[in-house]
Amino acid sequence: MHQLLKKQLVSILLLLSATAVMAQETDRIVKPNIRSVKFHVKGDQLAYPIMRLNSGDQLELHFDDMDADVKYYSYTFTLCNADWTPAMLSQFDYMKGFSNVRINTYRNSSLVLTRYTHYTCNLPDRNTMPTRSGNYILKVFTNGDTSQVAFTKRFLVIDTKVSAGATIVQPFNTSIAKTQQKLQFNVNVQNIKPTNIFQQIKVVILQNFRWDNCITNLQPTFIKQNILEYNTENQALFPAQKEWRWVDLTSFRLQTDRIEKGDYSNIGQTLFIKPEGERKDLRYMYYRDYNGMYQLMNIEQNNPYWQGDYASVWFRYSTPDRKEIPGKELYLFGEMTNYELTPANRLTFNAETGMYENKQFLKQALYDYIYVTRDKATKQLSTDVTEGNWWETENMYTILIYYRPLGGRADELVGMTQANSLANRPNFNNNRLL
Repeated sequence: MHQLLKKQLVSILLLLSATAVMAQETDRIVKPNIRSVKFHVKGDQLAYPIMRLNSGDQLELHFDDMDADVKYYSYTFTLCNADWTPAMLSQFDYMKGFSNVRINTYRNSSLVLTRYTHYTCNLPDRNTMPTRSGNYILKVFTNGDTSQVAFTKRFLVIDTKVSAGATIVQPFNTSIAKTQQKLQFNVNVQNIKPTNIFQQIKVVILQNFRWDNCITNLQPTFIKQNILEYNTENQALFPAQKEWRWVDLTSFRLQTDRIEKGDYSNIGQTLFIKPEGERKDLRYMYYRDYNGMYQLMNIEQNNPYWQGDYASVWFRYSTPDRKEIPGKELYLFGEMTNYELTPANRLTFNAETGMYENKQFLKQALYDYIYVTRDKATKQLSTDVTEGNWWETENMYTILIYYRPLGGRADELVGMTQANSLANRPNFNNNRLL
């Protein structure tokens, strides 16, 4: 009996340990042969993967395997709390159907130089679906073995029980009034009536659906019956940045004005983007962007998913004095690099040219990106030097409201609202966005 209990305990501990590790692999490309992972609302490449519980909403997954063969890919998903720690629930408590689902739809690339296999699927499908709201991690793996992880992606399932409204204002503090944006918002919790607001309600704010700089642990400033008001001067503040840089790679032959030159052969192509520099002292100018995302498309073929080609693309960045930035590392940042600060996304300083350089292997698309610095000592990210921060910048903010019932073992996503720093600015003329 003792041996049986011991084995059961070991199994439980191993399961919890594996779940914890997976929860930490939130948005990560693990296998080097995986490229161009897009996970979004079905039919809209620029829509973050959010679905309503018990609805007909579907999410769409696309990715390329550069080995250009056929592999046995499957996916599963795991429920997490608001802070992306694993929920203390078994899969049977939040999943209906099979725990592992094979990805059966794939197609070889065609009419392009680069050979790859494109995989796609829609979820949830009839084989499996989430039964609880909250934060989820999609895990794609090979050969039916969940330890052979190819990549992981986040998605959200919402069960709306509360309402919220938000506006974006200029901070009163004169030292940050021209460089940061402040959110003030309220949440109506009448439908859930929490008994302990400060422990049961959690709020997370995302800027352009980035999790690396999200704001958490906010407490309401005022409570008026069922209305929670969040309006403190030192909370919900974000550096405004500037509109994202962009490059049009929808055609490798018809070069846009951002491309300096291209080298072509019968086995591949290499493009060189014109050298770029600091924007912190440049005057702010509004233009439409994708807020850090990219959209797969090409002007030469019909389908961007399996008829889009790849090219090696060189990015170059120069400081005014053509020297290294003291105490900083420089990275390419955006969905293009999966928002990861990895060696592959770090620019290397070339002393001969006086420029930072980095090569990316990219599919035909319209890309947004920025350059960020990371302090070598504190590991703090910043765009103060490379991009600058301007209060007028257009950003999309998402406020997520989580609730944990008394005795509950997981955070539920019960509300969401979005605010645009232009459209949701007091006394702003919405015609400017048209």
